[in-house]
Amino acid sequence: MSSTHIYTPFDEELKYLARRISEMGGIAEQMVADSVRALVNSDFALAQKVISEDAILDDAEKQINEKAIVTIARRQPVASDLREIMGAIRIAADLERVGDLGKNNAKRVIAVANATLPRQLSRGLEHLAELALMQLKEVLDVYASRSVEKANSIRERDSEIDAIYTSLFRELLTYMMEDPRNITPCTHLLFCAKNIERIGDHATNIAETIFYMATGAQPEGERPKDDSANTVGALAD
Repeated sequence: MSSTHIYTPFDEELKYLARRISEMGGIAEQMVADSVRALVNSDFALAQKVISEDAILDDAEKQINEKAIVTIARRQPVASDLREIMGAIRIAADLERVGDLGKNNAKRVIAVANATLPRQLSRGLEHLAELALMQLKEVLDVYASRSVEKANSIRERDSEIDAIYTSLFRELLTYMMEDPRNITPCTHLLFCAKNIERIGDHATNIAETIFYMATGAQPEGERPKDDSANTVGALAD
């Protein structure tokens, strides 16, 4: 957070943005965790709860954007203050998208409810979600602390989620090839796994935004990636 200003209302406006981001983060985390739990347990009521909560995140993002625009127009901030406000807008967009991905997974609960898939597939999906949620939780903590080192560390770990996703992708394809009856439920689970992998990407986006808010510069180098799902089953040259 920026240092205290002489004009107290400006500080209050920045604190409002930070508080709403934290609230959005908590809701997004819960939505993702609940969506995976609903998938694994075929819990239709919990899935519906996740779907309905998406509107809360949409409204929160709208309120943050409106507050940010008014603050920019009224205070005409520069340097770190402007980065603070623009960062809140970008992070709110990422968190809203995380909620969308959780909602999309919840919508697939009915489609996979009657499938008799091995327990290890559920465990794989749960493990992927645990890693993505850990990234999300940690990056929200970094938003509060503004630690450049921790933000960069989270960015460097993005490839771990990619690797688990690729492994799960291969496993799901195997079950689809072994029994055509698995094709439909496994296809839905492939979309769910990709949604969770994308949640990790949004956590990394937030880490990069925090890095920029704190330093005024973008992280150096390409973001580490280890998603080779697009090469699975490809013919060698």
